[in-house]
Amino acid sequence: MRILFFCHYYPPEVNAPAARTSEHCARWAAAGHDVTVVTCVPNCPDGVVFDGYRNRLRQQVEMVDGVRVVRVWTYVAPNVGTVRRIANYVAYMLSAICASLWLPRPDVVVATSPQFFCGWAGVWASRLQRCPFVLEIRDIWPESIQAVGAMRGGPVVRFLEWLERRLYRAADHIVTVGNGYRDRIAEKSPESETSRITVIMNGVDPQKFSPEMADGVGEFRRRWGLEGRFVCSYIGTIGMAHGLDVVLDAAAQLREEGRRVVLFLMVGDGARRKELQEAANERGLSESVVFTGRQPRELMPTVLAASDACLVHLRATELFSTVIPSKIFETMAMERPIIMGVEGEAREIVQQAGAGIAMEPESAESLVAAIEQLAGDDEARRAMGKSGRAFVSEEFSRDRQASRYLDLLVEIVEPGGSGDGNDSAGRRRSMVGRQSEDEASSSARAAALSAEASES
Repeated sequence: MRILFFCHYYPPEVNAPAARTSEHCARWAAAGHDVTVVTCVPNCPDGVVFDGYRNRLRQQVEMVDGVRVVRVWTYVAPNVGTVRRIANYVAYMLSAICASLWLPRPDVVVATSPQFFCGWAGVWASRLQRCPFVLEIRDIWPESIQAVGAMRGGPVVRFLEWLERRLYRAADHIVTVGNGYRDRIAEKSPESETSRITVIMNGVDPQKFSPEMADGVGEFRRRWGLEGRFVCSYIGTIGMAHGLDVVLDAAAQLREEGRRVVLFLMVGDGARRKELQEAANERGLSESVVFTGRQPRELMPTVLAASDACLVHLRATELFSTVIPSKIFETMAMERPIIMGVEGEAREIVQQAGAGIAMEPESAESLVAAIEQLAGDDEARRAMGKSGRAFVSEEFSRDRQASRYLDLLVEIVEPGGSGDGNDSAGRRRSMVGRQSEDEASSSARAAALSAEASES
């Protein structure tokens, strides 16, 4: 099967869509499928092209893990502001559509959010190439932009919402990363009946994210002054949606209480990183809140292993209760307890895993209480870590999620062609060759149960 995938981000960029897309596509290529990804030159989040790449009209093509990666010209812009970012999105859409005309005709086109101009590239490419189109929704856009106050209602937003609904209708099938997203799409576009929407959540490779794989933990802790401190890490985008003022408020409260042993490690970059770092310095919190900036993805196991607990947090809005941050799976795989500042399905997953404790989003008092509970009970932290890894390895391995996704694409391209399950099982075994026959059968049963639970 020939798969054409549109994604705005791809490694060496280190954000969630780049990781999900690259890890799925590499597994599909390993299963013997012809996979092509059309993406930008790496530049996120600063709008600066990474070393070794050039933003030019002539397409750059490279093979990465068996995947053909085609990088097209875009209007490069930092991940801040609205007008320039939309210009970046539109430029990618046009370039990606043009690039698709010069590629071999695919059997299926897949395009992923968070911004839906990428989705529209998939719509037009699939129509021009006369093949099915699968839309992957990782973010309800533009509603998420309004939720953080980056855009207000008005003619522009209404036009974007019209484009959003049209996009849902244009897809032959929709894949979402959570049940909340599925329900939200069905509300916004009643024509997109839930039978046409499949939930395939994020996951983790428990071989890559394993405590045994973390090298240089002591060196990392020394470099950032973490020795002798209880380290609560926030790892990921430091943006408008994440409500990370709560970290500064919690650090100030702990300082007032004389709890100077606690250190917040802020690992990542984004639209609010500079602002929050300046605010921390102005409030005299530089010894309690440390910003490392963006770190290589391959260092993430080390960063997680150097942490005593990890904060996952989003602002307290109804929309964000549908979000399932991918970092929860990596954190659980590394046996680190989670302080869960996200409501909804994501919190339910962490609690079901016994992998952390909940806090009220945007409440410094709640965050402080969670830290005090974890810092005072080493045994409980270890138990949460062990429980989380066992749960995520069983339920949310990247192999399993990629297998379910591949089976869906095969069914869309060849409806009923794998109705007896034999072809599907064969493809799964070829992709995850290290599994035994019994393990493959177990994965198939678990995938079926997961799909049944998603529809209930």
